[in-house]
Amino acid sequence: MTMTDHVADVPADPDRKFTEKYCVEIYETRTDMGQAVASDVAKHMRKVAREKGNVRMVFAAAPSQSEMLATLVAMPDLPWDKVTAFHMDDYIGLAADAPQRFGNWLETHLFSMIPSATIHRIPAEGEAEEICQSYSGLLGAEPIDIVCLGIGVNGHIAFNDPPVADFDDPALVRVVDLDEVCRQQQVDDDCFDDLDAVPQRAITLTIPAIMAGEALFCTVPGARKRAAVKAALEGPVSTDCPASILRTHPNCTIYLDREAAPHG
Repeated sequence: MTMTDHVADVPADPDRKFTEKYCVEIYETRTDMGQAVASDVAKHMRKVAREKGNVRMVFAAAPSQSEMLATLVAMPDLPWDKVTAFHMDDYIGLAADAPQRFGNWLETHLFSMIPSATIHRIPAEGEAEEICQSYSGLLGAEPIDIVCLGIGVNGHIAFNDPPVADFDDPALVRVVDLDEVCRQQQVDDDCFDDLDAVPQRAITLTIPAIMAGEALFCTVPGARKRAAVKAALEGPVSTDCPASILRTHPNCTIYLDREAAPHG
């Protein structure tokens, strides 16, 4: 494993007075990576539960999170009874029981294994704008302590694709159109049979909602993510690569396996 701490007090963009301070950890395999993320998330869960008495967490639903979640739910004595859990995004237009729905994916990989936690799912049915308003109220009721996320092949975080990403979005949750690169990733991840089957719209936490989390744990395995990781870590802080904003968060760790690392 190699670790890089990056601290820069030079603005990443002359029009945005960003200070960059983030940590990158690189592991030989995605299994090693997932175990390391889970260990760090668990430590932070225990710390927050001890200090605050409750832990508010946001989870991404994607194959990139599988090893981390499997390790996390297998850990003994985590304070799940003190956890309020949210998920980051979900499709519009899929049946409530569709296995591709992110809420259902998280039910299988996480929620069903932590029955003592309070879980707020993005509803599968209802008027999309009303769902956004309701979920925003739940999300914004108290600060979010932990965000577990990934980076998409187009550099998205949650479903904030480059065409719609807004670093200054006034909303916490909104409806977005998905770009074709993002939709193709869902096919390449074996979630859908073909592009036509992937919904074109979704509900997502916005970038400010994600960045408001006290601690961000970003898990990114695989060679197909390498270009996005390189742009996020080495390019300008820009909505052309929404994940680049993570460099400005005061407590963000980005975990990579060797295949995803920009320089191998």
